[in-house]
Formats: sequence, structure tokens, C-alpha cells
Amino acid sequence: LIPCGKGHSLMLSYLLSLLTLACPSAAAYLDEPSLGSSLLPHYEHDAVGSSQNKRLQVFTVDYNNVQIPYEVTLWILLASLAKIGFHLYHRLPRLMPESCILIAIGALVGAIIFGTDHKSPPVMNTSIYFLYLLPPIVLEEGYFMPTRPFFENLGSILWWSVLGSLLNSFGIGLSLYGICQIEVFGLTDLNLLQNLLFGSMISAVDPVAALAVFEEASVNEQLHMMIFGESLLNDGITVVLYNIFIAFTQMHKYEEIESIDILAGFARFFVVGLGGMLFGIVFGFVSALMTRFTHNVSAIEPLLVFMFSYLSYLCAEILYISGILA
Repeated sequence: LIPCGKGHSLMLSYLLSLLTLACPSAAAYLDEPSLGSSLLPHYEHDAVGSSQNKRLQVFTVDYNNVQIPYEVTLWILLASLAKIGFHLYHRLPRLMPESCILIAIGALVGAIIFGTDHKSPPVMNTSIYFLYLLPPIVLEEGYFMPTRPFFENLGSILWWSVLGSLLNSFGIGLSLYGICQIEVFGLTDLNLLQNLLFGSMISAVDPVAALAVFEEASVNEQLHMMIFGESLLNDGITVVLYNIFIAFTQMHKYEEIESIDILAGFARFFVVGLGGMLFGIVFGFVSALMTRFTHNVSAIEPLLVFMFSYLSYLCAEILYISGILA
């Protein structure tokens, strides 16, 4: 269950997850000889075992045929009921943020699925998350963001998101590397690059709960915007760092990394970030230009906004630049 500030992209992410999880199972069913068996009449062989004597079954049960979309739909329904119950019980928002409720329910459902013996749904890999679930969440955060306060505090936001993310990533990585050098812990086989990779993974913090508390407490708008803007941009920064460290780890030996590789990593950091912004500006301009001619077909305007934003993300990912910033 994915917590987010507004519910617009939450349901869209659930629907996309339903499609992406169902596609692998559908592809698997194509290889089975019983394709479409649920759409055909079910017959039962006679006790003699002859293939010619069959009996028509009046009622049959085939849960495996609809397991994945059925369970994902139940997850969506459970999340919707949790959000409804959260707002009906007025004392609950004072005790726990809404995002914590969704995370707890998601952990509970995952534990139940893990504890059962039946076939689990396909594992959600990184491709499904980055290509289908992340884009609508980022689009929702950027689309409903108050633009004027954001650009008024852009300098402070960039300072905290860029420099803060770098200091956080390298600080965590170097600290863990120092701890790994202590032989008591038995982690001396972990090198510096692996610790920096782990530091880049956990350095991006999503303050969903803190922002929800800020909205309820009506804190200063500048403080709210700085934290929101930093959380919006630090994801792109840390993803760039993660990809750079992944490229370093794919080298055969840790000692093969030379100074030219480090300089290339710094150059790639700026190319990926600025390239993502450039893609976002270009596709945003084209989208704004096309919406000028949609007076008679205004119903497709939301579709154009979503398609062009999604295309900017995909085009950026094709060139291995920041799709989040795009």
C-alpha cells in the first residue's frame, strides 16, 4: 500500500499495479493448453476413463484463473475502506497519521499472504515500480504543488535537496564503512563502494507523515514548502547517485575505479539532473501548446497532461537520465 498526500494518484497506481501484475500471469497462461478454460463448458470424465464419455458440470470453481486480479482488487478495496474508516473515526488522526495506517495494513496483508500456502502473486520487481507506479505519484505531487511558493524558495530547496542529499548519502556510507572495519561485527568484507550504495538507497526520506501533521497544524507556509520541495527533488538526486554507484559496482574489481571514472560520475550527476529538467520543460511546453486547441474536446485535456508527462519520464529513462525530475 503506497501512502501519498492526495488520493488522485493512489487509485491510479493501484489500477496500474493490477494491470502489471496481471500481465505476467496472462503471458504464462498463453503457454498452457488450458487457455480460456473458464470460458468453455466444464466436462467431467466418466468413471470408466473413456475420453468419449464426458459429463457437463453445472457448477465449477477455478480460483487460480482469477487469483491475481481478484487479490489485487481486494487490496484496493481494503485500502479504500481503511481511508474511509480513518476519516470517520475522528480521534484516530490525532493518534496516528493516515500513511502509517496504510503501511500497517499493507504489512499485515503481506504477512498473511506470506504465511499462506497457496501460490503468491508475481514479485513486484524494480521495473514495475519505476515504470508504472512511480510516475503517477510524482506527477500528482508536482501537479498539485503550489508553484509560486515553490519558486520563491527554490534556492533554499535546491540547497537542501542537492547538497543535503549528497551529505546524507556520503555521511551514511562513510559511517557504515568505518563500522564495518571493526572486526567484532564480522563485516570487513564489505568495501567502501557497497556502503556508499546502501547510503544512497536510504538517504532519501519521504516526510509524508510530517507533511500531514503540518497541514493539520497550519504551520508556516515557507517551512512547509521547503520540506515538501526537498522531498520532491531529493528522490531524483538519490536515484542518480544510486545508478552511479551501481555502475561502479558492475566493474570487475573495486581497484579498477580510476580518477577518470570518478570525474565521469560527477559529470553524469549534472547531466542526468539537468537533462531530466530539460525533458520536462520541452514536453511541458508541447503539452501546453496542444491544450490551446482543445476547446471543443476538453475531455481529453487530462489525458494529454498525463500522456505527455509519462512520455517525458519514459524518454528520460531511455537515455538513463532522471525521469523523476523530468
